[in-house]
Amino acid sequence: MLSFAEHVYGAVPDHVRAVDIPPHEDAKVSFERVVEAARGVISEDALLVLTDLMGATPANVASRLMTQHVKSGPGLKVMVLAGLNLPMLMRAVSYRTDTLELLVQKTLQGGQNGILRLGALGNMQTTDMQDR
Repeated sequence: MLSFAEHVYGAVPDHVRAVDIPPHEDAKVSFERVVEAARGVISEDALLVLTDLMGATPANVASRLMTQHVKSGPGLKVMVLAGLNLPMLMRAVSYRTDTLELLVQKTLQGGQNGILRLGALGNMQTTDMQDR
């Protein structure tokens, strides 16, 4: 995903970081790496975290970041969105200077609007349907 953003924008955009969480890494280690990345992108007491799959380790680590930072940093707003896709990322990068609430709204819209069905079921031939 970060390579995609770099390709589209010519460089990794300001206030954007990616943290890869290997499957067997200790959650405490993952959390510390995410905290370190977050410190580099927090702006105006707001942080948006995008993660792949609800319930997976990256989302769990992000949720922990959200709850611990809200408790320890008064005024810091952390939002986590799961289900990352490329249109969602494009919106997040494009609107990253907006307020957190507007950024979240635009990012969600981008993700949802980026899911499209190409073609139509009526265009499939009958033999194609029988083979399935």
